Amino acid sequence: MRHEFPIRVYYEDTDLGGIVYYANYLKFIERARTEWVRALGIDQTRLKAEEGILFAVRRIEADYLKPARFDDELVVETRFEAATGARIMIEQTVLRQGERLFQAHVTLVCLTESGHAARVPPSVRARIVPALH
Repeated sequence: MRHEFPIRVYYEDTDLGGIVYYANYLKFIERARTEWVRALGIDQTRLKAEEGILFAVRRIEADYLKPARFDDELVVETRFEAATGARIMIEQTVLRQGERLFQAHVTLVCLTESGHAARVPPSVRARIVPALH
C-alpha cells in the first residue's frame, strides 16, 4: 500500500535562503507516518492505553535530493518495506509534481511505555503487513 499525504510549504518551514529547512522534512514525514497508521485503522492512543505499546523511530537514512521552496505543494508517499518481530521498515518520499526531493528509509520499533522493546502486536501486524500487497 502506498499512502499519500499532501503538504504545502509555509514561510515558517523555510530558511534564510527561502528553501525548506532540512529538519522540517523530518516533521513532514512524521505527519505522513501518523496519517498512514491512521489510514490503516490503527488507533495509536488506544494502542498505548490498552496494550501499553508505542511506536518510536529507531533509525532514519535520509537523502536530500532537491530543495523545496515556499508555497510548494508537496506529497509525502509512505510505503511499507518489511517487518520483523519488533520492527517495521518503511520508505518515505517527498515529491513535488512527481519529482523526488527527499527520500528516507525509516525503521520503527515498538516499545513499552517504560521504553523496553516489544513485539509488534498481532493486531497491528495484520493491518501493516498486508499493506505490501
